[in-house]
Amino acid sequence: MVLSRFWLTIFISSIVFIVFSLFTVNTYTIDSVLNGKKDDPILVSEKYIEELPSFIKDSIKKAPDQTMIVNRDTLNADSTYVYKNKTVKIYSGLQKSDGLLPTCKSTLVDLILPLIAYLAFFCGLMELLIVSGASGKLAKGLSPVFVKVFPSIPKNHPSISYMTLNFAANFLGLDSAATPFGLKAMESLQEINPEKDKASDAQIMFMCLHASGLTLIATSIIGYRAAANASNPADVMLPCIITSFIGTIAAFLIVGIKQKINFRSASLVIGLMVLIAAIVGLLMYVNHLDLIGKNYFTSNLSGLILLSIVVFTLIFAFVHEKKFKEADTTPFDTFVVGANNGVKTGVTIFPYVLGMLVAISLFRNSGLFEIISDGIGFVFSNLGVSKEITNALPVAMLRPFSSAGSRGFLIDSMNTFGADSLTARLSSIFQCSAESTFYVIAVYFGSVNIKNTRYALGTMLLVDLICVITAIFVATWFF
Repeated sequence: MVLSRFWLTIFISSIVFIVFSLFTVNTYTIDSVLNGKKDDPILVSEKYIEELPSFIKDSIKKAPDQTMIVNRDTLNADSTYVYKNKTVKIYSGLQKSDGLLPTCKSTLVDLILPLIAYLAFFCGLMELLIVSGASGKLAKGLSPVFVKVFPSIPKNHPSISYMTLNFAANFLGLDSAATPFGLKAMESLQEINPEKDKASDAQIMFMCLHASGLTLIATSIIGYRAAANASNPADVMLPCIITSFIGTIAAFLIVGIKQKINFRSASLVIGLMVLIAAIVGLLMYVNHLDLIGKNYFTSNLSGLILLSIVVFTLIFAFVHEKKFKEADTTPFDTFVVGANNGVKTGVTIFPYVLGMLVAISLFRNSGLFEIISDGIGFVFSNLGVSKEITNALPVAMLRPFSSAGSRGFLIDSMNTFGADSLTARLSSIFQCSAESTFYVIAVYFGSVNIKNTRYALGTMLLVDLICVITAIFVATWFF
């Protein structure tokens, strides 16, 4: 309900702002908003050649081919002039995001279809884990901790194993595996949800912990920094871990207080201590490695563990083949059934993702996002905040809306300010410290047709804010 109102507010306010801009200034907003593609030049006006400054008009007339002339203004490098059929079209800047129609296409081709493929594969594996009994053993082993964090979940419930695999995949930076495991967890939690159109306490806790983005191996961030020729691509790994860990703890405490969880439970305290010890131990190990060792560790650990999960699932399934016979099926048929369910899940969530991404596209291309971003940057700069920090804020602002959009700002910050600048490093920490809140809510709650997300959205946005503040302090401390 809250998400629907927010989506509608973004959609309507963006359209109103587009119409207002169209009738108040000489702009061509509509075409770029509808059909423009990311990084295309933005058409801002069209004039007769006589209306242009003399030095631009003269350079066009002196050009050998006057049917199509592109001339850059020496005083404004962002402006491009295209002369054709007695008029000059003036372009300025590059479009930050795909327009409405290209967004519809890219959502299906670049996002949903790959996601369906991942869902099919990993849901097939999950079905093997279920029928072979591996998920039941995992749930039984972790029940003492999970029943304290999720008191409404019955002991040894299958959702425990799904959530565990989701958290583990996030922890290792395995986004392609985390989403299928998470969707399976939401479906399992929905089975015990008494109000099917309203998010349960367990679903909200899971969503907030998932969205806090606790990550050990920030593989993609390290890859972007390496491509930008950073002196040490992995130097942001420790700040990313610290920031995301604080965000996870904040999410747990905020939701736990709301749901009146007993924080003094012995099993819960032991579980947290084990997690903290594991993180500290891994940090100490990585910290003593040299540059080549860190790059090797971060490049291979996640992939090795993912491969191990696949191999373990297949071996465990064939070792316990009698359980498949008891269920009147085979491991391969079981995999196919799970994969088919994954495809159905992908088709179900497509409209939710499409609606959210189209609204975000309108929001960015209307110019409203830039106005808000510039306003926040102005306020922060007048409060004495460093210019290097304010330059990184667009990544933090866009991250809850769009991972791809914030990633674009991240790459731009590295190209503009240098990969080893505080701005680029802080942008990297922003990018890996939390999930794309609105996208996650649309996908996960959409997959089980939940309309009322209760306090999930507000909590996740609060955790995002905590991660931003933490990232600023951690980046300033380290760099």
